[in-house]
Parts: sequence; C-alpha cells; structure tokens
Amino acid sequence: MARTRYKEVVDKLAADIRAGRLRPGERLPTHRMLARGHQLALGTATRVYAELEAMGLVSGETGRGTFVRDAAWPRDLGSDLRLAAPGMVDLNYSDPSVPGQAGLLRDALRRLARAGDLEPALHYQPHAGRMHERAIVARHLRSRQLRVEAEQVAIVDGAQHGLAVTLMALLRPGDVVAVDALTYPGFRVLADMRGLELLPVPVGPQGTDVEALAQLCRTRPVRAVYVMPTLHNPLGCVMDEATRQRLVALARVHDLLLIEDAAYAFLVEQPPPPLFQLAPERTIYVSSLSKSVATGLRFGFVAAAPAHIRSIERAIRATTSNTPGLMTAIACGWIEDGTAARLEAQKREDARQRQAIAAEVLAGLPMVCHPGSYFIWLPLGPDCRADRVAATLNEQGIAVSTAEPFATTVHVPGALRLALGSVDVARLRWALERVREAVESGAL
Repeated sequence: MARTRYKEVVDKLAADIRAGRLRPGERLPTHRMLARGHQLALGTATRVYAELEAMGLVSGETGRGTFVRDAAWPRDLGSDLRLAAPGMVDLNYSDPSVPGQAGLLRDALRRLARAGDLEPALHYQPHAGRMHERAIVARHLRSRQLRVEAEQVAIVDGAQHGLAVTLMALLRPGDVVAVDALTYPGFRVLADMRGLELLPVPVGPQGTDVEALAQLCRTRPVRAVYVMPTLHNPLGCVMDEATRQRLVALARVHDLLLIEDAAYAFLVEQPPPPLFQLAPERTIYVSSLSKSVATGLRFGFVAAAPAHIRSIERAIRATTSNTPGLMTAIACGWIEDGTAARLEAQKREDARQRQAIAAEVLAGLPMVCHPGSYFIWLPLGPDCRADRVAATLNEQGIAVSTAEPFATTVHVPGALRLALGSVDVARLRWALERVREAVESGAL
C-alpha cells in the first residue's frame, strides 16, 4: 500500500511539473511536510524527491529546499562536465593553452619525420611504455618531488585513463572509497562504472578532513581514499604537510590505498611533498601533461610501487594495450628538450593573470580559489539558485558548471565552478562580468 502511495505521489508531482501547474523555480514542501500531507514515512518522502531529481524535474539545494527545475536549462550541463557547444564562451571545461603551442607541435612533427626511428611508432608498444620512455617520465617526476625509477612508472592515455586503470587493477566492485564532499567529476563516473561505494568526507581549506576520515574508517571498511592534495579541483586548496602526514599515518593504521590525483599540481610552486613521497608503498600517483602542455596530447603517467605497477600494466593491456607511439614520442621529446617545463612556467603565469582578472571583476563575491589555479568556486547566497544562474548565462552564450557534477553528498550546495583557462583574456573578462550580473540579480 505504501509503495502505491509513493508511486502515486511521484506521478502526480511529475505530471504537475510537466503541465506547468508547478512552475520552474517554485519551492516544493519540505520532506517532512510532504510526508505528513501524503501520509508517507519520512524516508519514503525523501525517495519521492530523489526519484523526481533523477528524472531531472527537481533539484535540491542545501539549506534551501527542493525546487522545480527550469526545463529550459540543459540538464547535462548541470549534472556532468561537458565541452561547450561551438560558439559558446566556455567557463565550464578546463582546457588551458598559451600562444604558440600549435607551432611547437609542427616543429615536433618535423623532428619526428626527420628521425630514423619512426618504424617502432607504428607498432604495438610494451603495455606500460618502452623502458627508456618510462625513464624520461621518471626524471620529469623528480621535478615534482617524486624519487622514482623507470620500473615504478606506467605511461597511460592521460590522467583519466590513469585513474581508470588504477581502479580496475587495485579495487573490486563493492569496495568503499572515501572521497571529498566536493571532488573531481571524472572520478565519480569511473567509480560508478566500477561499482565502488563512494563515501563523502568534509573538505576545508587544508583539504580532506582527516579527523572525519578517521571516524569513517572506524565505522565502515574503507579500502581507499581519493585525494587531490596539491590544488584541489574544484576548491583550489593545497593540503599542508602536517595534514598530509596525518593522512599517511591514518592510511597505515587502516591499510588504506591512497590515490593521489596531481593533474593540477604543476600550478603550485614549492608545494609540500606529494603523498607518494611520504608513503610510496601505498600511494598511486596519477598525473599527465594534459593541463600543463595540451589536453589533446592524451599523455599521462602513473607512479606506484612495482607490485602495483604490474597490476596496472594488466589493466592497460585490457583497455588500450598501450599509449600510441607517436604521442609518446612527442611528449617525451618535449620533456627532454625543456618544452614541457617552459609551458608549465607559462601556464603558471597565465593562471595567475586570469585569477587577478577574476578577483577584480568578481570583487565582493564570496570566491574560493587559489591564486595560481585555473578555476574558481563561487558559493551563491540563499536567494540565488545555481541552475537558474547557469541557465541565464547559457542563454547569453556562456557555459558554466553548477555544483552538481562535483558533489558526492545527497544535498548539493548552491555554487558555480568557473573554469578560467579555455577562453582568451578579453572574452574571459566579458564573461565574468555577465556572471557577476547574473549572480547579483539572482537570475530571476
């Protein structure tokens, strides 16, 4: 009987929303009021809203309640990170570049064409990469405070692929993984496809709340922790060394695997030591040249203990067999001749300039960011709905992300994540001015 009432309530609310009887932006009754009004258990009322949210008809915002979604707002832009449509100003996806990169690629291709060792690039490579190329990556990682040998490195098709093969190799469906309450959306997608249980941990200015994680480990069988200690996405925080030491100590007590995502670590000058350096026996370090050199290069690397690398190598074989030889040759050439280091330095300066523009244009708004990062977290006030702001900006040709892709909690905070590196500086300033207008108006 309760199930029948539950379905009836879902169907009635869905019909009212689709017919326009409940208008976009309208606040729905609280869970408790809905339960009382329809004679449902409180947990059942929560299921009603969860099902409507899964249908894309409502959205819940922490501290504010549940609202009817605006049907004009493209749902995919709220629930996932996607490339903006042609002609859009993209503040949604992070694709930083600096002038002259196309010329560098032409030069690299010419050098390869003149080289005498092109034939191997047309054939299968060893699954984890050729040993001399793994040695080049190992030397590159020393500039990031990692002391590794070639045998501890596997070459992958970007950091996303590195995370995928790490989960395939070292975790099983049903394993519990602790993640920050706000985290990288690509990891959420991978964990869902792998059948992992993600449990949120509060995240603050120093990154993951280690005390909350310790409490979680006492009550649940946590197998791994996914963290971004150096330049968190989306918050931009950098975990200090003392917090890293506490995290490592906790991982050793509970035998946790640490998955360290360092995709944006190159943007921080003189950061604390990586988790890998503090606990090499249990840390999987994943990064790439995507953000530091070019997103289209699809060249990444995983550093881990040799036993873990052997398992990861099998997962690489099962997915792509190997990183394409031509891409590997270009990337390793740029590492060796200093091009990668020069581009990293240019992008650090570029990110600082863009943050300065954002600080000027958005002055007075409650931004959360790092002065050297390529993104900003913009919390919104209680009278400003994220999906309406995003929809308004979308109508003006500006793509932004709400908090939905990043949130691992049931309640999603009202906020925007603004990526600063995918557009030229002039259009960035214009777009940020439109963001400010939309936020200040509440996008009503």
